[in-house]
Amino acid sequence: MIPDIVQLLQVYMVPFAIGVPIVLLLFFFGSRWTAEPALPVVPNRVPAAPVKNSVLVVDDSAVVRAKLKKLFEGQGYRVETANDGSQALDALSKSHISVIVTDLEMPVMNGFELITAVQSNMETDDIPIIAVTGDEELHGRVNDCKGLFGIFKKPWNDRDLLKRVETLSTLRKQPSTV
Repeated sequence: MIPDIVQLLQVYMVPFAIGVPIVLLLFFFGSRWTAEPALPVVPNRVPAAPVKNSVLVVDDSAVVRAKLKKLFEGQGYRVETANDGSQALDALSKSHISVIVTDLEMPVMNGFELITAVQSNMETDDIPIIAVTGDEELHGRVNDCKGLFGIFKKPWNDRDLLKRVETLSTLRKQPSTV
């Protein structure tokens, strides 16, 4: 009886033991052995949207700066950031800014001082400024500021802020390249 079992195993199991691994190899690696060359994978490239005008975001809160930067860059704006009014003035001297979005309460130079400095400089007095504040008392003082094109209370509505920036960014002329 044992010789019969051995003979059955030789007849049926040997082809099975050899055939199954070959089938599995062909299944998993068969595409490598085909005559057709594999097509290269080309990532889908979406054409980059043209960069819109630039926005200067001034806030002493890193979280607010990051949120506003992401919001404006997502809409195609070039965004500069500053921690306070002093850094904002430095950024204004280095690049053309279309709109300033500033907090009012900041160390070193607050938003009111920044607005006054921007409005009193002939190079920057045409830049529209939007104030963003979380303080109710400061919200009332803003009505006395000249050159302010809007005030948004924290937390602001992203859509409304984007509409305002879109409208104001077209007001400032691009620098002449002559």
